Amino acid sequence: MRETRRTNKDGSVVSYLQLAHNERHPVTGSPVAKVIHNFGRADKVDREALRRLVASISRFLEPGEAVTAPEGSQVEILDARRFGGAYVLDELWHRLGIAQALHDAAGSRRVDADVVERVLFALVAQRCLEPASKLAAVSWTRERVALTSCPGFDDQAAYAAMDFLLDALGQIATGIFDRTAHLLNLSCDVIFVDTSSTYWEVDVADDEIELAGARQAEKDKQTPAGDDEPVVPVEAAVRQFSKHSKDHRTDLPQVVIAMAVTVEGIPIRCWTFPGCTSDQLVIRRIKDDLGAWSLNRLLWVTDSGFNSATNRAYLQRGGDHYIVCERLRAASTDAKAALARPGRYHQVQGNLSVKEVRVGDGARAQRFCVAVNPEAKARDQTVRANLVAYLTKRIAGSDAWPQQRRDELVGELRQTPGLARFLRRTKDHKLRLDKTAIARDAHYDGKWLIRTSDDTLTPTDLALAYKQLFQVERGWRDLKGALRLRPVYHHREDRIRSHIQLCWLALLLIRVAENATGDTWRNLRHELDRMHLITLATDDGRIAQRTATTQRQRQILAALQIREPAQILDYQLPTPVE
Repeated sequence: MRETRRTNKDGSVVSYLQLAHNERHPVTGSPVAKVIHNFGRADKVDREALRRLVASISRFLEPGEAVTAPEGSQVEILDARRFGGAYVLDELWHRLGIAQALHDAAGSRRVDADVVERVLFALVAQRCLEPASKLAAVSWTRERVALTSCPGFDDQAAYAAMDFLLDALGQIATGIFDRTAHLLNLSCDVIFVDTSSTYWEVDVADDEIELAGARQAEKDKQTPAGDDEPVVPVEAAVRQFSKHSKDHRTDLPQVVIAMAVTVEGIPIRCWTFPGCTSDQLVIRRIKDDLGAWSLNRLLWVTDSGFNSATNRAYLQRGGDHYIVCERLRAASTDAKAALARPGRYHQVQGNLSVKEVRVGDGARAQRFCVAVNPEAKARDQTVRANLVAYLTKRIAGSDAWPQQRRDELVGELRQTPGLARFLRRTKDHKLRLDKTAIARDAHYDGKWLIRTSDDTLTPTDLALAYKQLFQVERGWRDLKGALRLRPVYHHREDRIRSHIQLCWLALLLIRVAENATGDTWRNLRHELDRMHLITLATDDGRIAQRTATTQRQRQILAALQIREPAQILDYQLPTPVE
């Protein structure tokens, strides 16, 4: 290919492109250019046709030869990093207003807003894509993933960003909620609340001095409560032993984590409490914190762990209402009366049957809804049958045992409450199945009892609203599974709380992605991680180019309403040699 120039009368220069090759003159022997094809003026040439010609010629070359063909240049692959997952998370991070909320919170503090925001995004992205410690996040960001405009940082910068997140958490959470609720059109009139816990494999709990300091800081922020005012717990990640562990590790110190979720499964806030804090106290802190957001009338949906007369009254403040589950086997007086009341069941969605019951008269009347799920009933019957069969096998032949051996067996079985409740001892200390307890337990098969203060909801609405508590359970599974909440590599109280808030932000991002695509984050992550950013070095400069999008990647981006990333993300000319 050669370029010829011609100067017009007006002084303008016009270039022409020609395809030519050299031939020796038959007489003089000098090389002479022979034109094979004229492409016309250089400024009007059909460049797409030139690309097709180059592609056609490249078909007859080896791949390496095709890349290095231009003037014999050499191509070196300098770097290859995962790009697709981080790109999608970054787009959602900005769309949900998280970046803006961090910038707004940093405005009144002496921090570099851009750096802090990028470092926090890197920590959250790592939690979504490749969960590990904060120290591992430093090398992960530097070597394994392509993050837009993210500066290199060390572990101290990561800890400083976490400290900022915790210090400005209230303002940040409010900003994120305002933007997310408007953007996703969330149903914020129904809030689901639940708690879980996470433990540390250490032998001792945290010093009570840490909890005392947290309590004092809480008192400094609030006006003193009156004597009749219900106790509101301190939000602090103090590791303590507790008889009630959601992980069934009462031998290890833990912290309690609470989460509030919308009907769509979007987590709007997380809290952390000392390990021995009861659920009945946790709900009051959640009610107070969300009440500061000036939401409209709320319907609180909780399980039986939050149920008490004080809590029910607390949830009704400001015109709110509640749906709480009642314990069946250790039922309150009102709950026992509701279960004993006759009534006709009505079939609602699927095979679920419900009936409405009112206990009491006048203003003190309590509204209950009894629901029966045939599938759960069959499952309860199967579980009980297995327990009874196992118990029968264990006590078989025990009449001939010495009393000490029977006592040892009873002590062992009491470690499993599900077995112990079906066992009784005769007057002469022999072991028998408690058929009365078995029949009483069968009365509760497949049932759950709901108490509510809202008279406007139908029994069907009540049952379906309570069933949606699975959204919170789903959140706990993702926190402890895909996002690997545990093991926690922190021991300071403030860093533990910051770590849990990073997990909350990660859960928010992946839940939005899952809801929009209808697929699990595991599948989305695996597909998006196939997109890499490749950095190449040639004689003409250095270029960063992403791999081509697959059909599934295009579907994911379309569902999330995210544009495809640019093909070329960076280009640097070679450094001139002096």
